[in-house]
Amino acid sequence: MSVFNAVLVANRGEIAVRVIRTLRELGVRSVAVYSDADADARHVHDADIAVRISGYLSTSDIVGAALETGAQAVHPGYGFLAENAGFARACADAGLVFIGPPAEAIEAMGDKIHAKATVSAAGVPVVPGLSDVDDFAAAAGEVGYPLLLKPSAGGGGKGMRLVTDPADLAAAVESAQREARSAFGDDRLLLERFVTTPRHIEIQVLADAHGTVLHLGERECSLQRRHQKIIEEAPSVLLDEATRERMGAAAVEAARSVGYTGAGTVEFIVSDKAPDEFFFMEMNTRLQVEHPVTELVTGLDLVAWQLRIAAGEPLSLTQQDIHLNGHAIEARVYAEDPSRGFIPTGGTVLELAEPAGARVDSWLRPGTVVGSDYDPMLAKVIAWGPDRAAALHRLDRALAGTAVLGLTTNVSFLRALLADPDVQSGQLDTELVERRLDSLVSGEVPEEFFVAAALDRVIGLQPVGDVVDPWDVPTGWRLGGPGGVTMRLQAGETEALVRVEGASVTVDDGPAVEVSARRLGNRLEVHRAGEFRRYLRAGDWLARDGRAVAIRERPNLLAAHGETIEGGPVVSPMPGTVLVVKVSAGEPVAAGAPLVVVEAMKMEHTVVAPVDGVVSELRVQAGQQVALDETLAVVTPEAER
Repeated sequence: MSVFNAVLVANRGEIAVRVIRTLRELGVRSVAVYSDADADARHVHDADIAVRISGYLSTSDIVGAALETGAQAVHPGYGFLAENAGFARACADAGLVFIGPPAEAIEAMGDKIHAKATVSAAGVPVVPGLSDVDDFAAAAGEVGYPLLLKPSAGGGGKGMRLVTDPADLAAAVESAQREARSAFGDDRLLLERFVTTPRHIEIQVLADAHGTVLHLGERECSLQRRHQKIIEEAPSVLLDEATRERMGAAAVEAARSVGYTGAGTVEFIVSDKAPDEFFFMEMNTRLQVEHPVTELVTGLDLVAWQLRIAAGEPLSLTQQDIHLNGHAIEARVYAEDPSRGFIPTGGTVLELAEPAGARVDSWLRPGTVVGSDYDPMLAKVIAWGPDRAAALHRLDRALAGTAVLGLTTNVSFLRALLADPDVQSGQLDTELVERRLDSLVSGEVPEEFFVAAALDRVIGLQPVGDVVDPWDVPTGWRLGGPGGVTMRLQAGETEALVRVEGASVTVDDGPAVEVSARRLGNRLEVHRAGEFRRYLRAGDWLARDGRAVAIRERPNLLAAHGETIEGGPVVSPMPGTVLVVKVSAGEPVAAGAPLVVVEAMKMEHTVVAPVDGVVSELRVQAGQQVALDETLAVVTPEAER
């Protein structure tokens, strides 16, 4: 790679780390940029040079950093300015190579309304729908229910709403427009017919500046929640070879229709009932989050090809050179709590375990602070196997070896989803996760974690030194013999009363069980009832088999379980920013009525009234920063007025 001596990576997180890795392998100097929140982030340490900027959406700061450091090209990653035609032009105007498609291609595909018209003219099938809508009720009646509201100017599931009942349309339009305005600066929406039992299939394309356009096969991204992808795989079990070739050819034509160059993805919707029929949804004019599964089955480094194409090199491959070898599956690890409605979480990474035998694209390291400023994705765990069953098994084992102590993640949820019988058999659709959510999400903490936490605390109380005062040994000794140590522990909403007495442990009213335990650095080994368990430990956190739990000791050891909190105060479910306040102090409300909309990590959460009553206190206003569990309002029940 002699054309570029230095490349600036205009992004953060795992994608910045991943791009820097390829730059290093190619001998290209890497330049990172960082906001104040990311001053100590991994990508800053991994890069050869790092420059502070005011934010990842600041075109002037990024272009200035590139010129200041002698970078000749800019890689935008994904998100932020990756699909911003103005940014691509600003790079060109400054004499920098934008590692992506021409600005005209970004504009053509960035507007979904224009994109559908463009690819339709090129012979690519599109989903029936309407754009440039003024009267949403009339348009919805013409398209028919169920329907999807989609922002014209962006993707990633943001601002997308499924509407099945005409009575819900107005509220869905308001919410979709607000989120689209916030995410993309454009609140125009289009309406599309919702394809039943839909499967989300996308085709990876590569195009050079010399007229060659190739497709690299498909990825299935049907496992989603609220239109956000969770697990992706390549290839799809749905497609036969003939359909794969037809869909690939359609993706190539879509790319050609806008003069595309670089790496891009053409997304299609396919009904599970008619897998030979497919419809164009959109084209992502950038690298996709899920690109590693394509890399693992093709053996190609897509970032390296982006760089070569941007440097003017022709593709040295032909379509006949592309072969899909085996199967690859990716799981996205998020800072979120599935047991609390997938609300974003945060905190400091106290300890980290990443699995061997799988690819991990991550920006984490011990000491990393995960805040609410950016997207909650922490890492991607990707496994390859000679077939789909092997890849599924390897990914599950890799997730079992993944632990992030210091904040709650979705790893346990991912393992439960992978174990679902329909996922195992390949019977997927974009609604599967929502249908199975109750069986996939549990707030219950297994008893073994409470036992381990109690033993870890007892070990921590043991005095050290050459001379130990027997009165300092935590046996709970009293006249008549040792009394043991009793502690009341809580993890989430689960509590346990644990008693450790000598070599036995009792949980709540259960039988005493023989135990032994020892610490080995950041590990805790527990033998209980003939079983051996090893935990990763840090502070109040323990992790095993992909599950990380914070277990805290409660005061008042003998208090009863199941204490409840009266229903008046309404608290924030996550740290974030108040977007909208929908009520006023003194206003009567019904149970379930929206009170406040809180946003964090690009996710909106509507906080509702817990009971019928009156808003007796309103403590926040739009734009205000709030903490987890901070009181937003107080609703006084009718009976107490």
